[in-house]
Amino acid sequence: MRCFVAVLGASLVWEGAQAQSYYGAYNGAKQEARNASGTITARENQAVAEPTPAAPSPNAPAPDPVLQATLRNIANLRADLAGLGNAADTNAAAAPKQMLQNDLAAAAIGAKPPPAAVVKLADDLAKIVAGNRKLPPQHQPLAQYLHAVFNGSQLTAAQVQIVVANVQKILQDAAVPVDQVTDVVNDLKAIAAATK
Repeated sequence: MRCFVAVLGASLVWEGAQAQSYYGAYNGAKQEARNASGTITARENQAVAEPTPAAPSPNAPAPDPVLQATLRNIANLRADLAGLGNAADTNAAAAPKQMLQNDLAAAAIGAKPPPAAVVKLADDLAKIVAGNRKLPPQHQPLAQYLHAVFNGSQLTAAQVQIVVANVQKILQDAAVPVDQVTDVVNDLKAIAAATK
């Protein structure tokens, strides 16, 4: 019986190899015919050369809810910064500033900073971002850094320093006045310390 199963398995492997060889030769001939006709496009060439990706496994793990919340918060912070950037001045930025304040407060996963610190940072950021046309390309990294600072318990002291230094550089490169940059840096340090 074992011999029969072994022979059956070997024949199936051999037939599979032959079928794959035939299929590969067929695709190769098909590719050569398209190239010869001069009508192949780059997309057709890629479709023939690459196998179709397998469908996701039904047993795939569920997305991590903490990761999903983090990504959602960063996207919200970026949108808030964009809303502030589109405002002509801080007077026109009242609604986007409130949204930024809410999303900053929601950024902390563990220990929460004092509400007054969140309000101060939102005010200081609104002054800087409103109407600043040099900052829009930096909204995404700025949103990521803000989220990171609000989760200071997940960072080492050296990582907090790097994040704060990166925010400082982004603001300096956007020609933000030094006193306003200093205000935001001090706000971030206070929030990082409060969330440790």
